[in-house]
Amino acid sequence: MIAASGGDLAAFAAKNATSTIPIVFTSGDDPVVTGLVSSLARPGGNLTGVSFFVVEMHAKRFELLTELVPQTKTIALLVNPNSPQTERVLQAMQDTARVKGVQLHVLKASTAGEIDTAFATLSSQLRAAALIVQSDPFFVGRRGQFALLAARYIIPAIYDLRPFVEAGGLISYGPSLPAVYRQVGAYAGRVLRGEKPVDLPVVQPTKFELVVNLMAARAIGLTIPESFLLRADEVIE
Repeated sequence: MIAASGGDLAAFAAKNATSTIPIVFTSGDDPVVTGLVSSLARPGGNLTGVSFFVVEMHAKRFELLTELVPQTKTIALLVNPNSPQTERVLQAMQDTARVKGVQLHVLKASTAGEIDTAFATLSSQLRAAALIVQSDPFFVGRRGQFALLAARYIIPAIYDLRPFVEAGGLISYGPSLPAVYRQVGAYAGRVLRGEKPVDLPVVQPTKFELVVNLMAARAIGLTIPESFLLRADEVIE
């Protein structure tokens, strides 16, 4: 069997490589919409796995960020143009910004240098008060760079996963990665014991976590309300 745990690109690479070897994937998008599986309940073919449904999670991160900077009228969204989810993320975030009456500036980056440029543009030209970072495997790999740039340019930023905050980022809200990969491991074990992917429904995370880094908040001069901290699953001090 194949465990394709690098997100949608890895899942599609595995799917394109074989139609017979069982595949257990992680997907950030809706796997029915993207064509990975026929349905969540009956995936069909040789694939099943865990879907993060990250497009829908961006709206929640938008709300959390506006709690921390309630007076802002301008927020930036940084996306990876190479991600298969980007167009759906953009549509969802533009709809959310319109409802909230907030102007949304979109920045794009698919290399380390472009991330540097995006932060410089964010500070010098757009003057956005806060930043939402798209859920994307490439960005996770650059989490240390994000933390350093957010501190340098004094930008409150929200991310999808705990590793960003552990690397020095301000705040994250999203699924618990250990819980997700435990599910991937459980499905892998069931497949190796003889069950077929077609009989294993695609599942969604049931555990989500809000993580806050108070050191990062102090570094940019941001005071996080006590009521917000009380809701956090973890506060790094």
